[in-house]
Amino acid sequence: MEQIGLRQIIDNHIPEHGNQRELSWGWTTVIWLSYIVSEGDHRKVSVQEYIKGTKESLKELTGQKIEEFDFSDDRLSNLLRYLSKKETWESIESDLNERTIRVHDLPCKVGRCDATTVSGYRDEKEGSLFQFGHSKDDPSLPQIKIMMGSLDPLGMPLATDVLSGQRADDGLYIPVIKRMHDSLKKEGMLYVGDCKMSAFEIRLYIKGLKHHYLSPLPLIGKTSEEMDKWIREGVSKDKRGELIEVSVNNDKEEDVEIARGYEFEREQSELKGDEEVRWTERVLVVKSLSHSKQQEKGLEKRLDSAQKKIEALTPERGRGKKQVTEEEELKEKINAILKKQKVEGLLDCEYEKEVEREEKYVGKGRGSKNRKQEVIEKVRYQVTKVRRNEEKIEEEKEKFGWKAYVTDVSGYDLSFSDAVKCYRQQYGIGLWTKKDEPSYGSII
Repeated sequence: MEQIGLRQIIDNHIPEHGNQRELSWGWTTVIWLSYIVSEGDHRKVSVQEYIKGTKESLKELTGQKIEEFDFSDDRLSNLLRYLSKKETWESIESDLNERTIRVHDLPCKVGRCDATTVSGYRDEKEGSLFQFGHSKDDPSLPQIKIMMGSLDPLGMPLATDVLSGQRADDGLYIPVIKRMHDSLKKEGMLYVGDCKMSAFEIRLYIKGLKHHYLSPLPLIGKTSEEMDKWIREGVSKDKRGELIEVSVNNDKEEDVEIARGYEFEREQSELKGDEEVRWTERVLVVKSLSHSKQQEKGLEKRLDSAQKKIEALTPERGRGKKQVTEEEELKEKINAILKKQKVEGLLDCEYEKEVEREEKYVGKGRGSKNRKQEVIEKVRYQVTKVRRNEEKIEEEKEKFGWKAYVTDVSGYDLSFSDAVKCYRQQYGIGLWTKKDEPSYGSII
């Protein structure tokens, strides 16, 4: 921390006041972070006791006069209050990035942007960071959202935002990318992000900064309409052996195929004031083999579940076993199961109508030769066979694992295979190396 100048950066951006203790905010930060890293404990309440037992060693290490009251709960809370101010945090972040990259001569070729959530047992209060929102963890708990821009392949954070949990991801990318751009002070970076980063306005913003992008397309809007056509083309090329294979080395130093696909180019343009920005974009249509296998397993599980549920609709006659007596009722129940299990058209069901006839005397009392009798019919429907439509199942499986990515980097500078590995973080430090100066498109 001393080597990258963290103490001086903190002192430059957090002001001292008249009642300030002798130990500066910079030294307070560095020692507190050292405690967190060495002890694995982020609680404020335990720091003062730790300092009490180690202050003589810390005095020798830092050359500063250190007292346990420098690390009281209240003083650490004041430090966090300064750091939580947006302007202060971003200024420290920018200076720290500049010093860290320069001191360690870090490679600055690929930046990765992503958001995550952290849920907890907190009360949802107005103005609190913990709010209910879209959650992949536990929707019953409030959460905070963390948006981070990091430098690959180190995973070093360059820009971090901690936001309330109900915030959507879409509006978080541009501010983080701007701060990364301001910190790095260079052009030609490749920004990698998830499908939300592929929004056209974000891609246009990245182009405006003279950077590049790589991200998957979400299955919405026009992409959703075109994806079926792209998959059909991919399936046809796969049968003809025309797809590009992507392989990586496994733990045994063996080449293992992880994906295959093809690509095509399309032109993009947008008016910015009176000027039109134009560039060529590559669309990479990729089949992930592991994802395809996972989807196949899921389909088989749903098919098996649907078959068992349909067969259970019509149990044998018996006490307490409800029978289906109407054909339309049986059809509705079968269709509901197929729809819920997402296997419509993949299972064919056969059933038959069973009629059981019984003669009974009309009215009460014992029967006699001259008493009238009536025939009572008990109707039930019985599922006789649930058959897999193997042809349609195989057609469905061929569609699994496909995803489309977009990038503005030429195939000369970033091959199909390297683009797939780059997104999956299965690449080396030297993978993204520009061979020539990038072409950013023309402004007409």
